[in-house]
Amino acid sequence: MVEKVIIMGAAGRDFHNFNVYFRENERYEVVCFTATQIPDIDGRCYPMELSGPQYPEGIPIYSDENLTGLIKDNDVELVVFSYSDITHTEVMHKASIVTAAGADFMIAGAQYTMIESSKPVVSVCAVRTGCGKSQTSREVVRVLQSMGKKVVTVRHPMPYGDLNKQVVQRFAEYADFEKHQCTIEEREEYEPVIAMGSVIYAGVDYGLILTEAEQEADIIVWDGGNNDTPFYKPDLNIVVFDPHRAGHELTYHPGETNMRMCDVALINKVDSAPPEKTEQVRQNIRTHNPTATIIEADSLVTADNGDAIKGKRVLVVEDGPTLTHGEMEYGAGVIAARQYGAAEMVDPRPYLVGTLKETFEKYPNIGTLLPAMGYSDQQVKDLEATINATDCDVVISATPIDITGLLTVEKPLVRIKYEYKDNSSPTLEQVLRERFA
Repeated sequence: MVEKVIIMGAAGRDFHNFNVYFRENERYEVVCFTATQIPDIDGRCYPMELSGPQYPEGIPIYSDENLTGLIKDNDVELVVFSYSDITHTEVMHKASIVTAAGADFMIAGAQYTMIESSKPVVSVCAVRTGCGKSQTSREVVRVLQSMGKKVVTVRHPMPYGDLNKQVVQRFAEYADFEKHQCTIEEREEYEPVIAMGSVIYAGVDYGLILTEAEQEADIIVWDGGNNDTPFYKPDLNIVVFDPHRAGHELTYHPGETNMRMCDVALINKVDSAPPEKTEQVRQNIRTHNPTATIIEADSLVTADNGDAIKGKRVLVVEDGPTLTHGEMEYGAGVIAARQYGAAEMVDPRPYLVGTLKETFEKYPNIGTLLPAMGYSDQQVKDLEATINATDCDVVISATPIDITGLLTVEKPLVRIKYEYKDNSSPTLEQVLRERFA
């Protein structure tokens, strides 16, 4: 008997789980995907070109708000949970909805969905969104490059556009952003890597992506998304922790899985977190993964013109996912505002335009910060209009990219950068050299 399946996702892990486990498995029929977290990714279709001959019309994608009806209307027997950065409690609420509707609930084991590479793989994952994975993975790339290695980064998927055009994406120069019609969220991850003179891949089919990446790499760096587990089997598994959210490593899925699997536990932002919170994270790691090597690091925050902030009323623009499903109450922009002596952080909520209003309705705890939302052309326009309408003296932009390349800001703007910095011994470089020299 063929078992009917729904895969719950957010345009990333869900597609990967389908590709590696369900696509050619005659035991199952995937009737649909459901989607959440990311705006406007439901209502699409996982195309037949990617879903294979078992699905000649492709696979529809619906909002997970319709989950109960989808289970009952399609006689679904199994629902597979396939997205990340969600509390353990919320996972079990989803499981309760599924089992009450008459289906089984499953989380695929991390090992089942890891593809093995012919080249060494260093994975950089985290216990929450916004811990500092990207700056850590860039440091990994820098160190390996200094060792004479040809390094290629593969980024966790962000397939928000035409899936047929995003099967395998290679980014080596700025023109590739236009070629692949990247969102702000994609540019935030890819642009800093290209600025280092390196190559980064992303897309939809991570088997095909790996085949391409292996042809030009000595070592592959897996740059994870949210707090998801690696898609590739790592030879060295680095997981980043955030002491500003101490305890979250025990209460979010699949961040706790990452903590328990990691070879290296990297506690980031030690310079700005209370020492007792850093120690709490350290003790949790020691309790649940006593063999992990613990590294402490700073997230070094700098401004391109710090004097322009002093005494001014500032609008702080932070990384979008960190403030939304990452639930971070502040980021590098707030730290910079305090560090450089801003007089006031202006509340953008009275000035919100269009889709930004919907973002704040969905994530009311964002507060007085502005997430750099740009999942669509309309959101980019709404972000631009909101920034320009806000009554402030200076805009502090703490996204990893120069947003003035995508929108027109009519106020003075100060860019904030945050980079990895060793805090203690052993250092990340020492660990990498010991493993890959």
